[in-house]
Amino acid sequence: MAFDVKEYAQALDKFIIQMDKIPDLINPDTQAAMDSLCRVLRIAKVEADFYENLGYEEEKWGGSVVFYHNGESDPARSIVRKEWTGEGNLIKYAISPILGEPDWEEIEQEKIQVFLKALLTFNGRIRMQQVVERLRFRDQELGMYNMAWFMKSVNQIIADGEIGKYAACQFNIRYFSAVNQQIGRKRSSRVLGKFIRQFQELFSGKELVCRVGGDTFIALFLKVNLDRVMDYLKGRGIVYDEKEGKRVWVATYAGYYMIPRSCNSAVNIVECLGIAMNMARNVRKTEFAFFDAGLMQGIRMGKMIEANLPEALRKEEFHVYYQPKIELKNYNLVGAEALCRWFQDGKVVAPGEFIPVLEKSRLICMLDFYMLEHVCRDIRRWLDEGKGAVKVSVNLSRVHMGDMDLLDKILAIVDKYRVPHEYIEIELTETGTDVGFEHLKSLVSGLRSQGISASVDDFGTGYSSMNLIRELPWNVLKIDKSFLPGKADSDRQKRVMFRHLVALAQDMDIECIVEGVESVEQIKLLKESNCFLAQGFYFDRPLAVADFEAKLLESRG
Repeated sequence: MAFDVKEYAQALDKFIIQMDKIPDLINPDTQAAMDSLCRVLRIAKVEADFYENLGYEEEKWGGSVVFYHNGESDPARSIVRKEWTGEGNLIKYAISPILGEPDWEEIEQEKIQVFLKALLTFNGRIRMQQVVERLRFRDQELGMYNMAWFMKSVNQIIADGEIGKYAACQFNIRYFSAVNQQIGRKRSSRVLGKFIRQFQELFSGKELVCRVGGDTFIALFLKVNLDRVMDYLKGRGIVYDEKEGKRVWVATYAGYYMIPRSCNSAVNIVECLGIAMNMARNVRKTEFAFFDAGLMQGIRMGKMIEANLPEALRKEEFHVYYQPKIELKNYNLVGAEALCRWFQDGKVVAPGEFIPVLEKSRLICMLDFYMLEHVCRDIRRWLDEGKGAVKVSVNLSRVHMGDMDLLDKILAIVDKYRVPHEYIEIELTETGTDVGFEHLKSLVSGLRSQGISASVDDFGTGYSSMNLIRELPWNVLKIDKSFLPGKADSDRQKRVMFRHLVALAQDMDIECIVEGVESVEQIKLLKESNCFLAQGFYFDRPLAVADFEAKLLESRG
């Protein structure tokens, strides 16, 4: 069929008139404006791909917009044209013929090139840059908004004076790596997409959900919708196999912030959410936490502790306190645990305030070595003054695991003060990673080969405790006080478990001690269970050096 020039001219006029009224190509009216011209030119589809740079095009990382689509298209015969924006972004147009139709004639191809130039004219480099900017606010993997869009949107709501109506949350999928292992990466990605899409269905208006990265997301919603949001994020089953109806449970750690009207920055909101989510996930180990002034005060206190630590160590503000260990057959003093007390400006800083802060920042390693050195210094002095000595256990944080030179550092401090190795015991807790476990195993074996005792602290509270004592050559097992029945505790199961833990240690030739002993009834239970080492408030609270020395001399007499 011959090309109808008159029909083409009329369609082109209509296209120009209608497109002049459309602000940009990403507009529903674009389809209607192009329809007549595309029918004349036998065009089935007009689309464009947008890339931030040439490298992104090669990796297929970009966005796509369909301007016109009418029936089946044949992409194999598309006419493609690339254009660069002033910011270095790439736009690739593709115009596809109708599937099954003959190839375009030469005159049709010429008119299609005119059509492409018209598109560029209408859209212009500025408008196309706006399109690219919009697409840059999208997360390409899940097809949702990203963090940049969250910041932009929130700042606009703040500018409009409406932010006081909103709350926000940041959440992370709990144990998502386990979901990956359970159902595979491809299925877990679909599960993640479904979970977020269903969550988005709760939102409307200016409310939004954006991806921070990986399996972490951030949302802004009206305060009146808080209960619905919290209920959803507590968890739900997501189908990953439609055919067999198989589901996997998806739940989150979430930090919430009830945004005050005085908030003037999206950055501030993000900071508060990060603090709240970290509190839920890493500190409290709970499903959620709300940001409040107390959390911010805790952050400031933590930073102050970190900043003051070097000077506090230099001024020896940290004091060693010794809690006696008692042998229950004759009630003799046979050892002690070294505990840290911080005296700052005449006040005592509770261990619960500074130990977690230092562990999080890894500064705890400095304090641990400081404590070991002061214990060795005390033992050396006791021996030199003829006061005698007992074995002292010193705690080392699991943060040390991964330090390949840890054993050498311990030995260097002990040998610096010429302390016989039998007077030192290193208390260690289990670690949560395979790599950490291997380092722990190497350290315990190394300590034992040097005649230094190694003790597993808080035994029974971890998830891999059996494996911990099966594979590592411990000298001492310290049973956590949570397994010891209290004064009014008649829990038979707790008593049975306690006796079996003691028996397990004895059968493996591991010395057993119980912490937290506070009553005669507990001492009776220890003796009945053939456990004759204990420490706790029943005997003594942690003692200052002078008081412990007096106890040491008394025990010798």
